[in-house]
Amino acid sequence: MNEAAGIEASLGLASEEAQARIAAGEANVDAGVKTRSVGQIVHDNVCTLFNLVNAVLALIVLFTGSYKNMLFMVVIVCNTVIGIVQEIRSKRITDRLSIIAGSKAHALRDGMEAELPLDELVRDDVVVLRRGDQVPADTQVVSGECRVNESLLTGEADLIRKQPGDALMSGSFVNSGTVYARVVHVGAENYAAKISAEAKERKAVRSEIMRCLNGIIKFVSCIMFPLGALLFARDYLSGNSELNSAILSTVSALVGMIPEGLILLTSTVLAVAVVRLSKSQVLVQQLYCIETLARVDVLCLDKTGTITTGDMEVAWVRPVEGEAAQDAPDAIDREARRALRAIACADDDPNEASRAIAAYFKDAEGRPETCSRMIPFSSDKKWSGAQLSNGSCYVMGAAQFVLGDAYERVRLQVERLAAEARLLLIARVEGFDEFGNIRGDLRPLGFVGIRDQIRPTAAETIAYFKDQGVRVLVISGDDPRTVSGIAEKVGVEGSDRFVDASTLKTESDVERALACDSVFGRVKPEQKKQFVLALQKAGHTVAMTGDGVNDTLALKAADCSVAMAAGSDAARNVAQLVLVDNDFASMPKVVAEGRRSINNLQRSASLFLVKRCRPSLPPCCSSLRRGNIPSNLSR
Repeated sequence: MNEAAGIEASLGLASEEAQARIAAGEANVDAGVKTRSVGQIVHDNVCTLFNLVNAVLALIVLFTGSYKNMLFMVVIVCNTVIGIVQEIRSKRITDRLSIIAGSKAHALRDGMEAELPLDELVRDDVVVLRRGDQVPADTQVVSGECRVNESLLTGEADLIRKQPGDALMSGSFVNSGTVYARVVHVGAENYAAKISAEAKERKAVRSEIMRCLNGIIKFVSCIMFPLGALLFARDYLSGNSELNSAILSTVSALVGMIPEGLILLTSTVLAVAVVRLSKSQVLVQQLYCIETLARVDVLCLDKTGTITTGDMEVAWVRPVEGEAAQDAPDAIDREARRALRAIACADDDPNEASRAIAAYFKDAEGRPETCSRMIPFSSDKKWSGAQLSNGSCYVMGAAQFVLGDAYERVRLQVERLAAEARLLLIARVEGFDEFGNIRGDLRPLGFVGIRDQIRPTAAETIAYFKDQGVRVLVISGDDPRTVSGIAEKVGVEGSDRFVDASTLKTESDVERALACDSVFGRVKPEQKKQFVLALQKAGHTVAMTGDGVNDTLALKAADCSVAMAAGSDAARNVAQLVLVDNDFASMPKVVAEGRRSINNLQRSASLFLVKRCRPSLPPCCSSLRRGNIPSNLSR
């Protein structure tokens, strides 16, 4: 171990100190919320009012010894088994939810670096984090410097520079550099653990059909036993029937009052819909979400991975207005393109923008100019730079950070172009000092527009929902102007009115914005959930799509949640529907199948109820008689 490493090792704990913290309950054990046990699932599905009523009737029939008349229990068993199997399957998927993917961490113990299981880390442990490592617990940097990707948690892809004193959130990844960081939170205190715990909390199934059927059963249960006593008394006490015959006759009449066939029909129709959707590359993880999706009237879309593919591309390269007048416009354009290509190709640790620029110039003639010095991108400076082999120096980054006080020279052009794409400025500088800062005068040359690749089918899919009367909201963590530009391209209504979510401070601000606007940028993960809850409070049935951990809380809160198979494990596990082919264009098929199944079920239920108990239908089943899916949504 070298001298520097020895100094860092002295920051670690001794084994005795670690054992004392474990004894004090300060270890990084998994203290997250667990889903219901298999026993609880079986109990909740078996011990229902519907099963109780039928079990009582079966026991009465058993008393007579006429076992063949107990065959109606087959329906109850089948319905119960369907519910148990579906819930256990969903439980196993949810239990696998974990934002922290690794199982080991490198910590300093007894003056040496040791590999430890995550649950053996304790508070105040010093962990070593290198390029590619995932942060195992909430920590604070004590030594070193690195760049961290927090997109898994926040949805923003920009790398963030971390220095001594800065916090590292559990679940983020070290993109470059090496740091020593002290553990400050363990177990359930960790940021990632809090998200996982909330995502694993049980959410009651919101099903209009289930509510109506339960209402019918409660109504029938209240009248069937007094009525059964009267029927038995009429048959037996009048002397017209023997005891067993009177019992069987009474039970037969009472069983006919219970809509057993309708309940089995509901489970069967939904199960068949699951099979049909699986053929369209859609995985259904919660049975009743098919009905919920059929009733959705607001669809919240996360931009990245849903409307867009998640990859970046160069839209155009344009000169800075007013600068080209001093030289030949073509010369300025060539210089800007040459510098962009050189910087992007020379970056040893390229971000999404650099990769897109390098791909854009891939087929350009000749080899890119070599760089004698590279200034890496910094989240503080918001630019990267390079000195070419011919001595010319250039920077590429956000215009307001590159130009500083001179930003007003290009502000109007930036505001106009920002609606089309994410902007990066390329500028010529005199040089760089020893710390990598810009030295001397600076001259802006041009802008490169970077945009997300829009899915070819996105506009058609948005048009489908518009035709079906479903309001579409675009919710993203990116710049609201960029989100607005993409929303406009795919035909989202009201895309010209965008909102910066960082300005929404109170619940009333959120409610007013949701009532009027359709495009939201700079949205934090907890705000996405707040948006869903506010829409539900306003009486809407909300569907949410997403693919990242930052979408997990909103997916959990939504009435129907849809995730992409290529997204994070957390998003897939918490979602009710998973698009296996990662294509948002599958959504119309899902909605159409759900509405076809539910409308057929409602028509069958109406006929069933009208024929069997028309004089005494309870108010709760009015939606089953009428159906509550608008006619324009049932095509």
